[in-house]
Amino acid sequence: MNPDAAAQQTQAFAFGGGAATTVLHPVVLLMMIASLVLMQVLPRKYVIVPFLLSVFFTPLGQQLYVGGVHLLVMRILILGGWLRLLRMKFLSGKRLYVSPFNAIDRFFLLWALCHSAAVILLWWDRGAVVNQVGFIWNAVGGYFLVRALITNPEDIRRVIKVFVIISAVMAVGMTIEQVKHHNFFGDLGGGIDSVSFVRDGRIRSQGGFQHPILAGTFGAVMLPLFYWLWFGGKSKVMALVGVVSGLVMVVTSASSTPFMAIGAGFLALSFWPLRAHMRLFRWGLVMTLVGLHLIMKAPVWFLISHVDLIGASSGYHRAMLIDTFLRHFSDWWLMGTNNTFTWGWDMWDLSNQFVNEGEVGGLATLVLFILVIAWSFARLGKARKASRNSPNRQWFLWFLGAALFSNIVAYFGISYFDQTQIAWYSLLAFVTAATVEALRRPDAPPHGIAGSPESSLLAAPEQNLTKVNAQLA
Repeated sequence: MNPDAAAQQTQAFAFGGGAATTVLHPVVLLMMIASLVLMQVLPRKYVIVPFLLSVFFTPLGQQLYVGGVHLLVMRILILGGWLRLLRMKFLSGKRLYVSPFNAIDRFFLLWALCHSAAVILLWWDRGAVVNQVGFIWNAVGGYFLVRALITNPEDIRRVIKVFVIISAVMAVGMTIEQVKHHNFFGDLGGGIDSVSFVRDGRIRSQGGFQHPILAGTFGAVMLPLFYWLWFGGKSKVMALVGVVSGLVMVVTSASSTPFMAIGAGFLALSFWPLRAHMRLFRWGLVMTLVGLHLIMKAPVWFLISHVDLIGASSGYHRAMLIDTFLRHFSDWWLMGTNNTFTWGWDMWDLSNQFVNEGEVGGLATLVLFILVIAWSFARLGKARKASRNSPNRQWFLWFLGAALFSNIVAYFGISYFDQTQIAWYSLLAFVTAATVEALRRPDAPPHGIAGSPESSLLAAPEQNLTKVNAQLA
C-alpha cells in the first residue's frame, strides 16, 4: 500500500473510526490489562509509566468494537488513567492539577473544540459526531491526562527515561526490518503491515508507528531531551541508549523529515550562546524570508522542494501542498473543506500539520493551534528570563525549547495521527511543569526547598554547564 494512502486510512483510527470488528491480539490484551491494573495501584508519580509503554507498544488500530463504538486501546488506557485520577480526587480530596490552568491549556481546549465543531458543521451527519467524540477523547482526554501526571522536573526526567525505553525497543524492531524485511509489530495487526514498505529500493522501517516518517520523527524530536539527560549528570547510560536509539530510528525510517527535525533541534541548541539576542534573530529570520519571497521566482515555501536528504524525497509535493492550500484559502477558511481532491493531483494528502489544521478545521483551528505553540515558546522564554540567577534552570528550559522547535520543523513534513500525538501532548505538559515555579517566584529554587527532587534536577553540576557552553559555543 502507498504510505500516503496508508496514512489517510489510519486517520480513521485517530478520529473515531476503524475496522468494523474487534482487532485485539492476545499479547496486546494482556499488556492492556496489566497496564490498567498498574495504573490503579502504583503511586501517582508512576502511573504514566505503564500508560506510555502500553500506548506506544500497541499498534493504533488495536481496538474493541462494541455497538458501533471503536474503543481503541489508547482510548481505554486514557479512560483508565482518568478513573485513577478521579478516584484519588474523591477519596483524598487532592487537586487533580498541581499547577493552575494557563494559556497553553486554554488554547489547547479551544483548539480541540473548534476542530470538532468545524468537522461536525462541515459534514453535518451522525458519523461526524461519533468521529469527533473519538477525537475529543484522544486529544482532550490524552493531553489533560499527561498534564495532570507530569507536574515537576522529576516527572519530566522519569517520562524521558520511559521514552528512552520506547525508542530502544523501536530501534531494535526497525533494525530487524532492515535485515529481515519484516515488521514484528505488524504480526499484532492493527493497521501495520508485517512486510516493510520499500521505496526506490530502500526499506522504510516504521516499528509500531503508523508510518515510517512518524517513526523517524519520534526518534528525532526526542534527541534534545535525551541529550539533556546526558548533561544532567545522573543518567548517562540511559541518555546514551536514547541518543543511539533515536538516531537508528531516524536512519532506518529512510525519510527526510526526521533528518530535518534533528537538524532543527541541534540548530536550536547551538543558539544557546546567543540566547540574549533571540528577538533580533527572529526578526532577522522574518525579514530574510520576506526578502527571499520578493526576489525568488517561486514563493519562498518552495525552498522545501530542494530538501532531499535521503534521495527520492517528496519535497516538491510538500511545497505544492502549501502553495495549493494558500491559493484555495476561500475554500477552507471558514470551517475547513472536504473538496481537496479537486485541487490537483494528490492534494488530499495531509502530510503537513499546519495544512491539516486548516483543511480539517478552518482558519480558527489553525490559529489556535499556532497559539498553543507560540504560548509554549513564550512561557519558556519568560521562565528563562525569570531564572537569570539560575543558569542550570535556563539550560533545562532551553533544551525543552529545542525539542519544541524540532517538532515544529517536523510538522512541515508530516501530521501526527498516531501515538506521536501523545508524545506531543507530553512535551506541552513538560513546558508547564518546567516553568511553573520560575514564573511563580523568580529566582527561587523549585518549591523553595533545598534538596528537593526539583531542586537537584535543575542544579546540575556547574562543570556540566561549562561543558555545554563550550560545546554549543
